[in-house]
Amino acid sequence: MSADFLVEIGTEELPPKALLTLSNAFHDEMLSQLKDHNLSFGDVRSFAAPRRLALLVEELAEETPSREILAWGPPVNVAFDQDGNPTRAAEAFASKNSIDLADLRNKVESDGKQDKLCHRATLPGETTESLLGPMVEKALAALPIPKRMRWGARREEFVRPVHWVVMLLGNMVVPANVLGISAGNQSRGHRFHAPAAITIEKPGSYREQLRQAYVIADFAERRELIREGVTAAALASGGNAIIDPSLLDEVTALNEWPVPLVGRFEERFLQVPAEALISSMKEHQKYFHAEDTHGNLLPLFITVANIESTDPSQVVDGNERVIRPRLSDAAFFYETDRKTSLEARRESLKAIVFQAKLGTVYDKTERVAKLAALLANSTSAVSSQAARAAQLSKSDLVSEMVGEFDDLQGIMGRYYALHDGEHQEVAEALFEQYLPRFAGDRLPATATGATLAIADRLDTLVGIFGIGQPPTGSRDPFALRRASLGVLRILVESQIDLDLEEALAQAASQHNIFNQDHTSREETVKQVLTYMLDRFRAWYEDEKIPVEVFQSVAARQLTNPLDIHLRVQAVHTFNQLPEALALATANKRVSNILAKQVSESTAAAINNTLLVDPAEKSLAEALAELSNDINPLIAARDYTDTLKQLAKLRVPVDRFFDDVMVMVDDDALRANRIALLQQLRNLFLEVADISLLVPAK
Repeated sequence: MSADFLVEIGTEELPPKALLTLSNAFHDEMLSQLKDHNLSFGDVRSFAAPRRLALLVEELAEETPSREILAWGPPVNVAFDQDGNPTRAAEAFASKNSIDLADLRNKVESDGKQDKLCHRATLPGETTESLLGPMVEKALAALPIPKRMRWGARREEFVRPVHWVVMLLGNMVVPANVLGISAGNQSRGHRFHAPAAITIEKPGSYREQLRQAYVIADFAERRELIREGVTAAALASGGNAIIDPSLLDEVTALNEWPVPLVGRFEERFLQVPAEALISSMKEHQKYFHAEDTHGNLLPLFITVANIESTDPSQVVDGNERVIRPRLSDAAFFYETDRKTSLEARRESLKAIVFQAKLGTVYDKTERVAKLAALLANSTSAVSSQAARAAQLSKSDLVSEMVGEFDDLQGIMGRYYALHDGEHQEVAEALFEQYLPRFAGDRLPATATGATLAIADRLDTLVGIFGIGQPPTGSRDPFALRRASLGVLRILVESQIDLDLEEALAQAASQHNIFNQDHTSREETVKQVLTYMLDRFRAWYEDEKIPVEVFQSVAARQLTNPLDIHLRVQAVHTFNQLPEALALATANKRVSNILAKQVSESTAAAINNTLLVDPAEKSLAEALAELSNDINPLIAARDYTDTLKQLAKLRVPVDRFFDDVMVMVDDDALRANRIALLQQLRNLFLEVADISLLVPAK
């Protein structure tokens, strides 16, 4: 037997930025518990709206499956004494399993080795109805809520006060108490359109009954309605709506019955940078903006009302009156900020601590400026421009605009630098220093921007590691993981040929925390280098490149990220060739042989007069020929073609190991063959240690 199950937790308005996360977590926790109890069920649907979290489980079994139990007891010679009477061990077994002592003789079975007491029984299933209350309580307790609250005189805690709980199994109310409230079948509709209680007839009618009460309970459905409505409203007004996914989720979480409306603002505000206007509309009012066909901001916005007004113009007018002072503030900040140059603002940075042991933000800009000038040789930037960009890089942090809208850091720096007459590339770098901001984000487009982005991150990495505060598994307050991946992405994708170890050493030399302690500085550089290059592992995992491919390159202990990346890509391509496994296995065999010959001079040149077997002659000729062919490929970092050429060695290598005995008694012959194998291994090591490609047994 089965029945549909519905649970709805009715609350005060839930935190909009957390609603979807809470809904997904509630769904996952409930499913996990249903599976733990071996309950069968059909489709599961989540519902999430500003004042409710709900879950509908179709065809939920009304009882857990019965369970067969098997309990072994003591051996017969321990369970009964010489007179056949039960011993204390037998009595304990009988008591534990509720067996009558007189029945113990019928509970003897062989476990395949000896006769023992054995109890077999069938435990009946539990009713699902009795389990659902504790399951819901447990699921709610496990939700990711940073700070729980109490309300009234209650001791129960939740993210917001709970006002009602609906729990139905079929058309029957589940007798349960959740968060101090008795479950029932009474829900609530829209706070204004349908405030009266609604009796949910059955789980399957929940969605439609709420719709009749002006609540679209399905989060995904509501989000799509808003997307379509905002898009259509903007088009009707001659623009294209720009829909930020995070803003869309937040607006969806704020509305039960969404109604998109278009409002307008004065064109004079368009003199303010568009990013500032957009930030003001998005952050403060949750408005969507619109652009024309050329990507220019239009003087209109789309708001989503949580009410179907009989006079929408009144709602629009109210929103227009609210946004006007917001945009006026942005215009005032912009005008005020431009009266003070970024250079002049640097003085204010001396009062802002970057990190207690690393000095002020001003100190950081000085360090980064010196480092950027040094890195410019590798990044093709003009050193003076890179240094200037670094000096001005944090000045906009003390501007009025960024003080109000922190998401505009860098963006306003670019505008203010251009206003101050700074070089175009310097201005662009002030924005590009923060790129990439997240996975998949764009990279700096200018050499100066790339240089500043690298220098700023390396300064932070060396500094934080230098004071002994590297990231832990759960804590990374300075976002060093993201900083490391950002540097690697810039170096690799922008094809910047930079030795990371040297760059880190240059960054460390700008810090006074080492106080001429060269050992400490060198250890910090090694620590940071290892940490950063380890980020490559996650990078390649995301690209579905086997970990052994990366390990084969990492074994070379290289410090140039671009070079490492080119080798990893080449080894990954090589690893898919039919010759790869045989050559990797041969390399591992060679590696094992060479590792044991610590007393042999494996660096000696091959003596052709000692090549007596046709197979070793063939291998020596192939090595000599390929060595000449791959040298220019290695020089050009064409590692893919290098490995393709080396793949030709499969036949002579296989023949060598089939026909030639390496460890012969003749010392000269043995040494010559070891030298031959060393040359073979060295050719592959020009790219990577492919012996590590052999799967572990």
